[in-house]
Amino acid sequence: MGVIGVQLVVTMVMASVMQKIIPHYSFARWLLCNGSLRWYQHPTEDELRALAGKQQKWKNKKDRKYNGHIENKPLTVPKDIDLQLETKSVSEEDTLALHYFPEYQWLVDFTVVATAVYFITEVYYSLTNPSSEMNISIVWCLLVLAFAIGKVLFSLTAHYFKVEDGGERSVCVTFGFFFFVKAMAILIVTENYLEFGLETGFANFSESAVQFLEKQGLESQGPISKFTFKLFLAVFCSLIGAFLTFPGLRLAQMHLDALNLSSGKITQILLHINFLAPLIMVLLWVKPITRDYIMSPPLGKESVPLMTEPTFDTLRLWMIILLCVLRLTVMRHHLQAYLNLAQKCVEQMKKEAGRISTVDIQKMVARVFYYLCVIALQYVAPLVMLLNTTLLLKTLGNHSWGVHLDSDSEPPMEANSAASELPATNENMKVTMAQITVALGSLRNVFTPLLFRGLLSFLTWWIAACLFSTSLFGLFYHQYLTVA
Repeated sequence: MGVIGVQLVVTMVMASVMQKIIPHYSFARWLLCNGSLRWYQHPTEDELRALAGKQQKWKNKKDRKYNGHIENKPLTVPKDIDLQLETKSVSEEDTLALHYFPEYQWLVDFTVVATAVYFITEVYYSLTNPSSEMNISIVWCLLVLAFAIGKVLFSLTAHYFKVEDGGERSVCVTFGFFFFVKAMAILIVTENYLEFGLETGFANFSESAVQFLEKQGLESQGPISKFTFKLFLAVFCSLIGAFLTFPGLRLAQMHLDALNLSSGKITQILLHINFLAPLIMVLLWVKPITRDYIMSPPLGKESVPLMTEPTFDTLRLWMIILLCVLRLTVMRHHLQAYLNLAQKCVEQMKKEAGRISTVDIQKMVARVFYYLCVIALQYVAPLVMLLNTTLLLKTLGNHSWGVHLDSDSEPPMEANSAASELPATNENMKVTMAQITVALGSLRNVFTPLLFRGLLSFLTWWIAACLFSTSLFGLFYHQYLTVA
């Protein structure tokens, strides 16, 4: 029947790759186990006892009897002992003990497969232009976003809410309300400053929806009011902001530690660009700074545009893709900076007076490595979200990867083309498929590229804005508010 065709074959092949090949050759596992990351091993109790120079009268733990009861007292050592931690490269066996490693591996590997499906589909569309087929890469991108937001970030944030003693719950709630107010303020800003196209897209959606309902014999003023639409969008944006709070705060700490760890000027420049990457993405949609300046640059009396508007939209997509690639490239520096926190905690302990139990020292060192995948997820999940919203913006917004002359051209929507290719041997199936195709064509007229351009541009911009806001607050906190 030719509804999906080649894309279905690509999907089946990639599903087989995920099932057969990825368990043996995993890109997510390679990122951790390529030999570049080294973690600090916690000392044994015998090593700590030898460093403390303490002879125990009891084996392992002190056992004293008081009124017939046995008291278990752990071994304690001075905090200022000369403790030097041994390092080891992260191996595949070590990853089995890491918290959230299955979620990390699934997110990264599934993103790689979905991206491969997307670009294969893009090549297929550029060669054949099958207007009657559904672009199945959209489904893959939506699945990646659903897993990154609904599973990974939601479960990580829920873990913070389970902590009773810390203030993580209050931080998430506070930032959630802050981002809700910020989203409502952004949504009322005129498009002369922020060029999402959300107002135009929603107006086009409401008009198309009214026409669609009238064709069905229904009278309606629109499926949803503008205020309700913006209210639901602000609530969704506040949830994304709350989910990205701790990833941004963690990124700021890793950025500072990575700068102190790196010695090369080029590496430091890349780290600075990576930290400012969300700000660069935010500025790409600020109309007076980007589009107005490029479209009408101040060149004396004459104003000659530097490029066309479609070219600017294309370059904006490529800029986000390149910044995502940069963030993945410097991921190793940030993860190593996090692993070095074990040695940093030991050095801080040596400056304190008193004694500490050997169990607390072992937990302090081992905890850093065991939560490596949690930190990796907080680093990768925003990147995955930015990448897939950008890919969806290109496809659903009817943009192009190259320079094209007509920016308003849309692929023709031939509602009955698929039905005309159906075999004449089965009239019932032919009629059913024709009805489904006509219904999908009508919905395509309702959910137009103008709507998707506005909505996905805003979501891409919002993810970058949330990430930069939280990382900037984290940078200020770690630089000026924490006690050295």
